Amino acid sequence: MAASILIPSPSFNTSRTSQVSLNLHSQHWHQSISRFSVPLKTQKSSLKLYMIPANPIVASQFLLKPFAAVDSLEAHVSPDQNRAASGVSSQTGFDSRSKTLLDRASISLDGMNDFEGQLQELFSEVKTLIMTGNKNDAVDLLQANYEAVKEQINAGAKGIEEAAILDVIALGYMAVGELKFVHPLLNLINEVIKDQKDDEPFLDLILLHMGSMYSTLGEFEKSMLVNQRVTDILENRHGKNSVFLVSPLLGMTKVLSSTGRTTKAVDIYHRVIKILELSRGAETEDLVVPLFGLGNLLIKEGRATDAENAFIRILNIYTKLYGEDDGRVALAMCSLAHAKCAKGNANEAIDLYKKALQIIKDSSYMPLDDSMMENMRIDLAELLHAVGRGREGRELLEECLLITEKLKGKDHPSLVAHYLNLATSYSQSKDFVMAERLLRTSLEITKKAEGPDNPSITFPMLHLAVTLYHLERDEEAEQVALEALHIREKAFGKDSLPVGEALDCLVSIQTRLGKGEVELLEQLKRILRIQEKELGYENEEVMITLKKVVFYLDKLGKKDEKFPLEKRLSRLWMKYKQVVQY
Repeated sequence: MAASILIPSPSFNTSRTSQVSLNLHSQHWHQSISRFSVPLKTQKSSLKLYMIPANPIVASQFLLKPFAAVDSLEAHVSPDQNRAASGVSSQTGFDSRSKTLLDRASISLDGMNDFEGQLQELFSEVKTLIMTGNKNDAVDLLQANYEAVKEQINAGAKGIEEAAILDVIALGYMAVGELKFVHPLLNLINEVIKDQKDDEPFLDLILLHMGSMYSTLGEFEKSMLVNQRVTDILENRHGKNSVFLVSPLLGMTKVLSSTGRTTKAVDIYHRVIKILELSRGAETEDLVVPLFGLGNLLIKEGRATDAENAFIRILNIYTKLYGEDDGRVALAMCSLAHAKCAKGNANEAIDLYKKALQIIKDSSYMPLDDSMMENMRIDLAELLHAVGRGREGRELLEECLLITEKLKGKDHPSLVAHYLNLATSYSQSKDFVMAERLLRTSLEITKKAEGPDNPSITFPMLHLAVTLYHLERDEEAEQVALEALHIREKAFGKDSLPVGEALDCLVSIQTRLGKGEVELLEQLKRILRIQEKELGYENEEVMITLKKVVFYLDKLGKKDEKFPLEKRLSRLWMKYKQVVQY
């Protein structure tokens, strides 16, 4: 049964652009905390822990009325909500064209209020259908409206109303996760709006949504173009310091950051912050999102002190608004800890992480098994290991395992990451017997869940091979590594990077087993070719493999082959030596 859209007759303020809704309460910022790794400037640890995957959401941005962007819809829809939300009965009605948005829309200027309400109603109906688990009905609803508007376009109607309906349909497809339909819709919208004047109603909103959708699809340059156009429109209409500019400017920062143009992105972040300070004040919560984006970017640029200042501002804003014991304050502490790590202030970072975790527990801000909470523990555990406090770090990893085990059972696949992390911790402490036990448990769970030939089992297998190597059980280690290699070759292809990783592990084991030097050299050359193809000719891993190749060429007396590679290795060594010194 297909759902029909219910068209009310709402009364909206006709002066749309006199209202602005700032959706800035940090949904994206909160989610992004879980994606931090812990870079410690002054110490380098080989320990790398697995993070728990969080549900991806698109960054919440500033939203101009009348219709919400897909970001805000996705952020509030989850499988649990689908069944919990009050039901909306599915109705037939797509056989009657009068049930679609286009034929009910009033396209005269006097009727723009009604059309605006209908746009909102269509998007709200899609949202309701998703939340109640009726994804197919939502798709049917979008498709019916698309067919109606496409018929009108084919008949020669290419006005702003058609573009606005297509925009809402595209947002709807984004919300239901049918991204394959979004790109052709955006192309059609472009065709409709290319000759529209900048003062057309809805055009600024359509362009904002297009910029966000293009970014989500990875079409960054197209996103940049539409964000630039809407910025120009809003600057001419409201001035260069208008709060209306914030949304397209943040869209530009996303594009610039994603394409490596970080200096320009930093400049635009500062412009956004200045605009918000002028219009909202220096302590408004609206500053959190741009400050967070700026801080992250500055860390990537190696400007840890400037990043620290941005995160301190977030911490102060939340502390003043919500008090010291609020969960948002705890998340701000984690951001600040990230900057402290980048500066090399490990002990300060550890104290911040510990305090943040305690605040979240005491305030019940999020469940103990929340993926963000788990990743905060893992971040802290990784940092504790990096500074030689492995026992404390291991206690956190055991806590993660016990919480997940209690919630999901002893054989759930989500336990595997925790077993791998604990095994890594024990391996760093040279307790390879305990590491082997944990790895065999993780391998058993993975095989049971995924099957004996699934490539996911090769992760615990290669960890196990390395552990057996450390236990000097080389023949057994070789067999495990060979099995992992064959599974990866079948799954990814013989020249793939996962195969190169498995080969690298195997070569290390076979070296100690005393395999022939000619055979080992050929394996290393294969690894080198894979790495050069997948990582580039100047990657650090390429340099390490190149060093091994040169070593065996020298042992085998192949001086003519060794000489050019030795020169290349020397150049790479000087390059990385300069980077380290810098």
